[in-house]
Amino acid sequence: MQSISNQIKQLSTADSNFEQELLALLERDMLVADELTQTVQEILQQVKSRGDGALVEYTNRFDSFDVTDFSELVIEQDQLQAALERLDDKQRQALTHAAERIRRYHEKQKQSSWHYEEADGSVYGQKVSPLDRVGVYVPGGKANYPSSVLMLAIPAQVAGVKEIVATVPTAYGEDGNLVFAAAALAGVNRVFTIGGAQAVAAMTYGTESVPRVDKITGPGNSYVTVAKKLVFGEVGIDMIAGPSELTIICDGQTDPDWIAMDLFSQAEHDEQAQSILITTDAEFLERVKQSIDKLLPEMERRQIIETSLLNRGFFVIAEDMEKAAVASNLIAPEHLELSVEDPDGLLNYIDNAGAIFLGRYAAEALGDYCAGPSHVLPTSGTARFFSALGVYDFQKRSSILNCSAAGANKLAGTASVLAREEHLQAHALSAEYRLDPDQDS
Repeated sequence: MQSISNQIKQLSTADSNFEQELLALLERDMLVADELTQTVQEILQQVKSRGDGALVEYTNRFDSFDVTDFSELVIEQDQLQAALERLDDKQRQALTHAAERIRRYHEKQKQSSWHYEEADGSVYGQKVSPLDRVGVYVPGGKANYPSSVLMLAIPAQVAGVKEIVATVPTAYGEDGNLVFAAAALAGVNRVFTIGGAQAVAAMTYGTESVPRVDKITGPGNSYVTVAKKLVFGEVGIDMIAGPSELTIICDGQTDPDWIAMDLFSQAEHDEQAQSILITTDAEFLERVKQSIDKLLPEMERRQIIETSLLNRGFFVIAEDMEKAAVASNLIAPEHLELSVEDPDGLLNYIDNAGAIFLGRYAAEALGDYCAGPSHVLPTSGTARFFSALGVYDFQKRSSILNCSAAGANKLAGTASVLAREEHLQAHALSAEYRLDPDQDS
């Protein structure tokens, strides 16, 4: 019987049609089935018009609950604090350590207002302000993610957001204690145990109990993704998130067991996760395959890992490191490990990646939990134009213009000419009224 590793697809940058084959394997069609879009549109409309009642109905339908009143879906502050106090010493230390590191990293991202003054006394600048209220969608379903609470809420808290609203897809009970403890630690103000498109709708439009927010952040399933696309404009969003991804570039000198386990760490998320290895050493790839076959039977989520690797994973043999970087830039992965002797040198060739892990010891899993940067990252090739979630996602920037009389006189002539070229007479006259014939323009 053929081993699992030998069934994983393999490409070479030397192939004449490599780029086409690579893009075909990525399967990143962002189009959504009409049926799913219609279902999400109906959910959005029902929540918008019926509020809490619709949320109760959808929670019972999709999460198999038996809720009679929306109050059962509200987690109060004293419950969050109680969850924090119930942690054992090991859990508390891990959660606190992660929170401290995430906060320290994001403190470096804070942007400040600025201005400059021209010789005529005019002042121009930018005012940076935090958003008033944001929503964080904490993913759930197949697992609970206290780490996501920290990664979403702490950057918002550092930015100075006045109110942080969190939705959690499932009332986990004891299994969710860490999720609620993380919410307390991260300064979340309000928590509701709702999920899916209905949670996005609630935070977009507001209901009797759920306040309307200015921006929704956080990944979710296909219903959440479609809902975020549809409500964008009514509310801000961070990005459009798809299945988790990892690409590794390795020179063949890293322990093959490490590389195999790193690939597993992404594949175990779900069957649609994508794990990719790019190496310049064909013999090393064979050793990684041996590690995959050796280690896979030990994995608790073996079936998910196997399905992910066979359906979505693949290997690339690169002619050299520059070709490996070209391939990686085409992939534009969510996570990129540069497991090579000179990661800083290779970094110069990398343009597209959500988070970049340099060196043999920087396992992607460390970034998932406690290294510091947020693990909310662009997927599905959107690292070409999206960035990692950060403090800047929770700040807005207003341009400042304070024209002196002399400054207005200097600008009015230019504005008038351009306005009249655009046939906007009132614009031109508005500028011309400020002209002072006694001053040089």
